[in-house]
Amino acid sequence: MALAYATPGRDLSKATMGIKASPGAVKAGEVTFKVKNDSKDTVHEMIVMYLADPGKPLPYVEAENRVDEDKAGDKGEVSELDPGKSGTLTVDLKAGKYLLICNVPGHFGAGMWTEFTVGP
Repeated sequence: MALAYATPGRDLSKATMGIKASPGAVKAGEVTFKVKNDSKDTVHEMIVMYLADPGKPLPYVEAENRVDEDKAGDKGEVSELDPGKSGTLTVDLKAGKYLLICNVPGHFGAGMWTEFTVGP
């Protein structure tokens, strides 16, 4: 969990996994995410999480080594993508801060998340 979002003193230079969003900010409304798993050997997913309190960590289920999606503000996802595969997700997002995460067990804690901003 050392690399999970909002962990004090985290050093993301040690992250073994990551998510890139381009662009990192969009206007509120309908947003389409085009997701590609660039891994050669690992299944990943991309979940959009609304951050009600951006300074606070997401609720985490230690026993499952993953974020509690029901409590965390899950807005939609591109479910498990095999290596090299792609998927899309279109959601209506209000202005605010979001996280894009992979919630395959262990991946979020390994640094597989990125901040995403939706502006007015």
